[in-house]
Amino acid sequence: MNTSFVNPLPGVPDVESPFFDELFAQKEASENVLRVARQLRDNGFAIIDFPDAEFDARAERIKSKFHGRFDFDHWRDELWYKNDGMRVQDAWESDADVRSLASNPQILHLLFQLYGRRAIPFQTLNFPVGTQQAIHNDAIHFSCVPERFMCGVWVALEDVDGTNGALEYYPGSHKFPTYVNEHMGVCSATQHKPTAHYAQYLNLWKQLISKAGIAPVTFHARKGQALIWASNLLHGGSKQSDPTRTRWSQVTHYYFENCVYYTPVVSDPAFGQTHYRQIKDASTGFVQPNIYSGVEVEHAVIERSMPDAFEPYARPKLPADFDPAVYLQLNPDVAAANADPAAHFLEYGCREGRRWR
Repeated sequence: MNTSFVNPLPGVPDVESPFFDELFAQKEASENVLRVARQLRDNGFAIIDFPDAEFDARAERIKSKFHGRFDFDHWRDELWYKNDGMRVQDAWESDADVRSLASNPQILHLLFQLYGRRAIPFQTLNFPVGTQQAIHNDAIHFSCVPERFMCGVWVALEDVDGTNGALEYYPGSHKFPTYVNEHMGVCSATQHKPTAHYAQYLNLWKQLISKAGIAPVTFHARKGQALIWASNLLHGGSKQSDPTRTRWSQVTHYYFENCVYYTPVVSDPAFGQTHYRQIKDASTGFVQPNIYSGVEVEHAVIERSMPDAFEPYARPKLPADFDPAVYLQLNPDVAAANADPAAHFLEYGCREGRRWR
């Protein structure tokens, strides 16, 4: 292991760093991790088999439980023609199988190796049919400071082909600069509808693809295959040509720790408005703080930046079944420091993902 290398750019994801070779040599990364890392670095995406021995059973339970939530007749009669899809957002909060896919330990460990920071699953979307969504990136919706510490993991809960709404993406498009409102010459804060300029982004992305001469790739996934993509990769959902079919899938969006989380499409920092995100870690259930270069952003700063648009910043609360003695037993370093278990958990443990039961 090369222990002498000191990363001069800790604010850049390892997988996108100009010091990629040094960082991954230092990790002594396995060949499989290197394969995924190189694909993500070069193409902006990587394909893996989802690492869950119970995946098939879990997928069938999700489909069975969620089927009744959707009006398939309405979708086929009206929404399909409009290129709309159907979804359930953040089912991880109430469904154990969705939460298990989102917080899969092997996925979290892989993302840690790729990005160099602990991964935080903060949003899930469950789809029964193809999204038919226009080509876009995630970066204008889910960005952070430092940038690019965000990714998505989509997994097929059934086989996907050319007729039931396959994913479509543009290899290498993640290397485009992250263009936001200032580059578009718009100020969302002065618009009656803050997202009124979104069509300009759609037009920009089409022109960037055309200018770069990038051809789309369609992912005909078999059940259990997953796609990891970088935040700036341009992607979308192809037309579902057969509306009688389903296309069950789940996507989990991940941030990484020690960042400031915000939404660029409705943010104008120079105008004094940043739409901070209050994200909750699906693997722990706790709200993540916004951290800038190791320092937590004060709640007053957040509230001033987005008046009437942000609920009071939630501080962690002790779980109802929190047992101080068990916490100390599971975390001997806390016991050795003679720290108060409850205070330590609220200040550090919940953010670090420490075990408490």
